[in-house]
Amino acid sequence: MKTLYLIRHAKSDWSIDHLLDIDRPLNERGYADAHKMSLILKEKKVVPDLIISSPAVRAISTTLIFCRTFNYDPKSILINKNLYDASVKEYIHAISKIENKHQIVFLFGHNPTITNTANELTNALTEEMPTCCIAGINSNTDAWDSFVKNNNTLSYFDFPKNHS
Repeated sequence: MKTLYLIRHAKSDWSIDHLLDIDRPLNERGYADAHKMSLILKEKKVVPDLIISSPAVRAISTTLIFCRTFNYDPKSILINKNLYDASVKEYIHAISKIENKHQIVFLFGHNPTITNTANELTNALTEEMPTCCIAGINSNTDAWDSFVKNNNTLSYFDFPKNHS
């Protein structure tokens, strides 16, 4: 069985006008939400084999907070430049190329693509993934290239405002 956790980056800071979009950091709420959601997921006894992130500062910052919570070596993060300003097709391609030795994968990315990818894989979302939302997807397959074609189940869906 393979499990993918699609995680939208936490709330970003729009107060610095001159920054490129890729360089936008998290705001104070974003840091707090990422910490909260990482702890909630850890309580579920989830342990990632692999963590993949978009190269955007806000995505990497969210990823690093999760790494700290899960004691995951930040040097092992797979930064995939194709997850920034990307299409669903590019997300699906990245997922299909994950090495089969990995059973549980966290993938950090951006809306609207991350929501659309979750829907492409499960056809189960009735709402957009808010910032720092986590969508867990299970598949009874042994291969990631089959995962993207399989009949998958949305097994987990949670976001910060559920815990306000």
